[in-house]
Amino acid sequence: MEILWVLIALLMIGFVLLPFLRRRRGAVGLVPAGHPDAADPANYGFARQEELDIRMPGPDQDLLDVLDVVQRTQDYRAAQQLLAGTPADGEQRWQRVQAFAGAASLELAQRPGGVSEAPGGQWLRVWRSEMPKDAGGAAVHAEFLVQQAWRTAAPGSDEFRIIMEEAKAACGEAALLAPGDPVPYIVELSVARGLGYSRQEFEQVWLKILDRAPAHMGAHLAALHYWCEKWHGSRQQAYDFAEAAAARAPEGSLLAAMPLFAVFEHLPEVNLVSGFYQTEVVSKAIHGALHAAHSARPDDPMLAHVRHMLIFFLVRAERWAEAMNQLIHVDGHVGALPWTLSPDPAAEFAVYRALAVAGYEANGGSPATLPH
Repeated sequence: MEILWVLIALLMIGFVLLPFLRRRRGAVGLVPAGHPDAADPANYGFARQEELDIRMPGPDQDLLDVLDVVQRTQDYRAAQQLLAGTPADGEQRWQRVQAFAGAASLELAQRPGGVSEAPGGQWLRVWRSEMPKDAGGAAVHAEFLVQQAWRTAAPGSDEFRIIMEEAKAACGEAALLAPGDPVPYIVELSVARGLGYSRQEFEQVWLKILDRAPAHMGAHLAALHYWCEKWHGSRQQAYDFAEAAAARAPEGSLLAAMPLFAVFEHLPEVNLVSGFYQTEVVSKAIHGALHAAHSARPDDPMLAHVRHMLIFFLVRAERWAEAMNQLIHVDGHVGALPWTLSPDPAAEFAVYRALAVAGYEANGGSPATLPH
């Protein structure tokens, strides 16, 4: 009987994986590097796996330069100046706040400090101490606390709630220092999810964001989590939220890609439906995201987020050429969903990239046929 159950389990696993690893004519799989049949991403100018930057979804050289200075010197002033010169209502400010907070949080995790060593991220503490009225520092501190809660404590635990309550207070302080800035309220959306705000409380925060930046893609993605089935909403509520955002998206807005993120948040843990990624719901969401990416400004800071999500779905849907067209725009940076959910984002991205290259070449593609 045990052998029968093992055989059934193997059959189920094969049924799940086979559609993903096959193309329309023959099979697409991964072979060892150096194998005669190996498709080499380097032939397309793609970065080596160890060179992939996991800190951000796309290039922001000013941010990279400042992060390097801050972490090398432990002097916050370059960060303060960069945020002071970043428009308050744009996507870039939110991304930079996240990046600075994440850098401080990772430093603290790597160097918790001790008797003879200062803890990592000390520059953020000094920033808040020396410039308590600086709006940028207050926003980074609030986001730092949120990331610390998710990184170091189990949701629902006393420790988690204590840190989140502190983050909530920090959000309020940051909001007072910058009345027109949506970022403190976007940070609070994560607090709302962690502390389980009521619908009314959540809507009050959301309306403050809409008053300041109604088409803010980062804010919509943060709000989507609250409405998801695994948190405080349902699959239908998340879909409704995403589709409403897409419907009211102004021309050139990436909000048209929101339904694809809603689909991702509700993917089945085990997919037993052959062709799931070619179904109408998924295909429609992919189409909307492709249209959004095509229509958006090339310098839109959220465009890379959409392209990374498209790569995931296009590879799963065996749409190899379209996946390659997205890869050429974002390769080199992997600090975005879905890769950041993996313990090794670079390795996860590299697998999908290799599958895209293999599928592309198996269908007659080559570096010479890929437009740049």
